Amino acid sequence: MIGIVVGALFGLGALIVVRALRARPITLDERLAPYLAVPDATSGLLGATPVSSPFGALESIVAPWLSDASRLVERIGSPTAELQRRLVRAGRAESPEQFRISQVAWGAAGLAAGLACAVLLATTRGSSLLLLAVLVLVMATTAVIACDYRLGKQVRLREERMLLEFPTIAELLALSVGAGEGPVGALERVARSAQGELTGELRRTLADVRSGIPLTRALENLADRTGIASLTRFAEGVSVAVERGTPLADVLRAQAQDVRDSGRRALMELGGKKEVLMLVPVVFLILPITVVFAVFPSLVTLQIGL
Repeated sequence: MIGIVVGALFGLGALIVVRALRARPITLDERLAPYLAVPDATSGLLGATPVSSPFGALESIVAPWLSDASRLVERIGSPTAELQRRLVRAGRAESPEQFRISQVAWGAAGLAAGLACAVLLATTRGSSLLLLAVLVLVMATTAVIACDYRLGKQVRLREERMLLEFPTIAELLALSVGAGEGPVGALERVARSAQGELTGELRRTLADVRSGIPLTRALENLADRTGIASLTRFAEGVSVAVERGTPLADVLRAQAQDVRDSGRRALMELGGKKEVLMLVPVVFLILPITVVFAVFPSLVTLQIGL
């Protein structure tokens, strides 16, 4: 055990020395940047106040390591554009760089847990060093993958909630439009009276419209942010109805009915897939118990007769 600890400390020290010698070389652009930088004409009072960390110098030491680790995770994981889209679909306000850093933190936690398990196995069972190293790497990689899986699960749950809310929102919009309000007024009324994930997206769409973006373009941005086929058809239908002057209420009611029908079809498909799984407890649990209850009294009677 002492040899393992000494070897680990020696390897860590050698890695730190090599990393310090090779890390962050000064490039030509960085040498010329102070002489070519254009001075900022804005007032310094309008700039954002830097967020001070309670760790101080420790943050400045660890920050380059975190940025390098986040770039490594970026090479292994999904591209930055795809990650940005997934974060938007999940409703999270963090940037891809912040998510990469959180992945690095998850990986560090998994690495620490793997090291603790490795030390415990080495002291109690005397496992080989190769197996312990594989265990540590697997736990660290699993933690990084678990962080990405958690993001995907958030995206899926949020889109499922939006699909459940969509028929009701479409019916409310149809009622408002049928009562004589315009598309923007109907969106404002529904955004004030309803709550949920889709309502939050409608509020963001209204903010885009108030900032000067056309309604059709704002609805297209809504469809791009969500990635749901029903909302894409909703945005296209409303855009076509606004441009051509077709009755908007009928379009909204038809789309709400389409979403309800697609939900029923999804439930039927899910039920069809679960039929085979439902046979497992019937065949392996209920049927053997029924056979035992039917055969056991006969066996007892035959034994008594003998």
